[in-house]
Amino acid sequence: MKPPLMLFIGPCVLESEALALEIAHKLKEDLHQYQGQVHLTFKGSFDKANRTSIDAYRGPGMEKGLAILELVRKRFGFPIVTDLHLPDQAEAVASVVDVLQIPAFLCRQTDMILAAAAAAKKYNRILKVKKGQFLSPEESGNIVKKAEHYLPKDKILLTERGSSFGYNNLVVDMSSFKIMKSFGVKAIYDATHSVQRPGGLGTATGGKREYVEVLARAAIAAGADGVFIETHPTPDKALSDAATALPLTSIKSLVEKLVTIYQVV
Repeated sequence: MKPPLMLFIGPCVLESEALALEIAHKLKEDLHQYQGQVHLTFKGSFDKANRTSIDAYRGPGMEKGLAILELVRKRFGFPIVTDLHLPDQAEAVASVVDVLQIPAFLCRQTDMILAAAAAAKKYNRILKVKKGQFLSPEESGNIVKKAEHYLPKDKILLTERGSSFGYNNLVVDMSSFKIMKSFGVKAIYDATHSVQRPGGLGTATGGKREYVEVLARAAIAAGADGVFIETHPTPDKALSDAATALPLTSIKSLVEKLVTIYQVV
């Protein structure tokens, strides 16, 4: 039997406990019918350490953010994923979340990968690494080799999030999924950050959310094992990545299409 389509869905940043619970409740309600066909992990960042502007909202911090994520898991039964930004955060994060995520800009930081992989092994977690915009898919094999010092390949996920194409633009090479999977790991598509325009608004990142669906469909058709999507009840009011977050009400329809393509492929 084909494994479930992996989904990583939630807000970009944890704005509040109430918002996280609202989003989780809606996801539970809308995606319940796909039980067995999808494996949903709730995502939310406790800190956005790479905001364009120093004045931008970064998040509630690690202690409060992890508490919010624990509450989501307890109330809705979702596994959870969040980013870490420093090697010394790995232990605390791994003690709570099911999937540790290393942001794209940190994907070549050996100390980060080793610390996260070691913590993931200790707590029987999964390590998810986003391939940097500056990295070819072939080079992402080095990420796997580093993580393998502590983890088997079935505990390692690589994520495609687009490659730099001049200033303030990204493109997605659909051959990346086959290349990354050739290293013996699963490949996830980050449908949100691939349509960003990094720094495109001067003091904030812009983007084109209208391309999320078409690229997500293409990624699944190209062999991606799952999709990462950020969502918000009112995207234009989101405190981070407002230009690329999808409306919460659109997730059900998108997942339906992705599941259909995934089953065919």
